[in-house]
Amino acid sequence: MSTRYREIGAGHVALSVAKLQVGTRLPFDVYIKDGGVVKPLFNKGMIFSRIAHSVLQEKGLSEIYILAESGASLDSYIAHSALKEGSVLEDPVAFMNYSHTKDKYFQIERGLLVAGTAVSFSIYAQDRMRFHEVAQASDASPVKIDNSVLQAVGDLCIMSADVPKYHEYLKTIAAVKSLSPEDAARVKTLAVKENAKVVMKELLQDPRSGQAIKKTGQIVNNMIDSILENRDTIYDLVSLKQYDYYTYTHSVNVGVLSIGLGLAVNLDRTQTTLLGMGAMLHDVGKSAIPSEILNKQGKLDDTEYMLIKNHVVEGEKILSSNAEFPPDALPAALQHHEKLTGRGYPGGLSGKGIKLFGRIAAIADCYDALTTRRPYKAPMAPFYALSIIAKETGDYDPELLKIFIKMLGKIK
Repeated sequence: MSTRYREIGAGHVALSVAKLQVGTRLPFDVYIKDGGVVKPLFNKGMIFSRIAHSVLQEKGLSEIYILAESGASLDSYIAHSALKEGSVLEDPVAFMNYSHTKDKYFQIERGLLVAGTAVSFSIYAQDRMRFHEVAQASDASPVKIDNSVLQAVGDLCIMSADVPKYHEYLKTIAAVKSLSPEDAARVKTLAVKENAKVVMKELLQDPRSGQAIKKTGQIVNNMIDSILENRDTIYDLVSLKQYDYYTYTHSVNVGVLSIGLGLAVNLDRTQTTLLGMGAMLHDVGKSAIPSEILNKQGKLDDTEYMLIKNHVVEGEKILSSNAEFPPDALPAALQHHEKLTGRGYPGGLSGKGIKLFGRIAAIADCYDALTTRRPYKAPMAPFYALSIIAKETGDYDPELLKIFIKMLGKIK
């Protein structure tokens, strides 16, 4: 690596902010110093936009930091600053096929696969828009989990038809005696999350299932128990660093983040349960939207955007007509796209017209959307995402946002 980059210790080197060019794709992770602590700000693969540039300016930063081991990427970036974002997207037909193929898979938690344990279902890795098999297995020919699975690049998935087998595997993992107490506790927490994802996918496929909504209430209570027992379990309950967006995973993340924020503002058990149910089911109306629109790369046209916006109203219809769904939980689902400035939808509500549940779910929904990878977009680092939300002056409740940022203080 060239010696013209100043080393700052802890494996980082400094780079002038002026070297970052708007419109280029960053081939390295970007860090900043905040209160003397080096924190990640921009993720590798992100397009350095004007908004990103303005965040650095507003923070008064003249230099950023990258890992010293990324020196070759930095040299190449400096020498070839024309790494502009062209079309990194696939052919539209290929993308539509991907959307339909993706629906046949279920994304699973890598942290629940224990080396040496046997599975009777095949496992696939999804890297961008491609799925490839990393472990072939069946009831007749089970295989043991090894590093070829655990270290595979991308999200790990199984066929949706194999979810019942995965469910049984989770039960066996909980009984593995070789796990340390810490690992056993983490497995228990991750299993709560995985069960939630299973129920959410089931609900999105059959949105009027009263049984699935009833299960949601049970899951929310399990999550509340986990967080009350140890506030740090919120980091295990939220799915981080996934390689693509799944509505069911997003639903669980928004539910967890909303529950965590509800507890942080001292809501009681009953209110937190209602908040969690509404937040977990906030996107149930998306069950009526074609997958190729939900997964579309790039900008939506006017018709597609109206269809997306209509998911809130569709969700209200579905939830209001289900006897298992408590009406007091509805604001979290109905108002998660409302903004205090009145610029949101579907009601254009403003200020005190937006209930507490709606304000909480709005922050959780926005944060998870910004930090989730898409096939065509790198995710924002948590610190950067929180900076972006904070920039939306007046849209989100500032007091709730302060508590939310404090709650996620340890997130990487």
